[in-house]
Order: sequence, then structure tokens, then C-alpha cells
Amino acid sequence: MNSPAADIVRLLTVRGETLAVAESLTGGLVAAEVTTVPGASKAFRGAVTAYATELKHRLLGVDITLLEQHGAVNPQVAAEMAAGVRKALGADWGIATTGVAGPDEQDGQPVGTVFVALDGPFRPDSGSAGGGKVEALRLNGSRAEIRMESVRSVLALLREELAGEHGGNERAQDTEQNGGF
Repeated sequence: MNSPAADIVRLLTVRGETLAVAESLTGGLVAAEVTTVPGASKAFRGAVTAYATELKHRLLGVDITLLEQHGAVNPQVAAEMAAGVRKALGADWGIATTGVAGPDEQDGQPVGTVFVALDGPFRPDSGSAGGGKVEALRLNGSRAEIRMESVRSVLALLREELAGEHGGNERAQDTEQNGGF
């Protein structure tokens, strides 16, 4: 069975589409996972590791008021990171991670609070609403385990979206996709 990253690269390559990644708590691990796949350069545009909160605004266009009022560990921040990296790097798809890996809470959020997001193209022909999706996670374990599960979760979110549009075998099918948040 292929890894989620291998499936993503294969699906994107078949479609002639590209991916950009915005990372916070995962610190580059998502990009590293994608680029382990041979041929990733056909689909992977690049990544922004915006670990510092102000970089989420400056590099990814996350609303400064949102960051000031709610902090970086927030579902809307994740959504804006995914949309921002997609725009900044000129990709068809953007995915993002933000959260608290520990050892201490952040922005009033407990360790293990993670948000993963994707932003993709509108597809009227496939029934997909396009746009963004955000998934809230409550993870347990060590800092390393929380970070690795965040990588797995954001890749699974994108793989499900891509495979859902093609039934996992590149054949389009009439499947209603969940759009919005």
C-alpha cells in the first residue's frame, strides 16, 4: 500500500496539479514527507514554515486581527494559512498545520490541540465545492508523537479530498464533496 504522500504525489501528477505546504508546529515535517516521494518535483511547489506568529501574517497573509484576538492555534488561522500558501506559491492546493505540540500550552490552548487545513480549487464538474476544509484534532502523546500525527492527519485530509474526486483510481465519479468549514 502506498504512503499518503505517495498517493498525493501520484494523484496530483495525474491531474497536472500542484501542492504548497504551510507549517507551524510540524516545522517542515510535512514538506519532508512529501519530498521523500520519487517524482515529487512534478507536483510539489514548496513550503513555508511560519513558526513565529508574525510570519503567519507577513508571509501567508493570515489576518493580523485574528492572530491578535485568538492566537495562532485557531481553525480560521489554519484555513488562512492553507489559502495563503496556495496563493503565495502559486499552487492548486494548499495544506497547513498549526497547533500545540508541547511541552506547554499556547494561546490558552492545551497541548495536543491541532488544526489541519486544506484549500483547493473549485470544481463545478465534480460536485466539489472546492475552497477550504479544516479539521480539529485533540492529540495525546509526546511532542514528537503529536507532530508526527499532525503530519499524518494533514496528508490524510488532502488524500481523502483528492481520492474522493476520483474514487481513488483517477476515474471521476458523482460524489458530493463537503465544501466550506
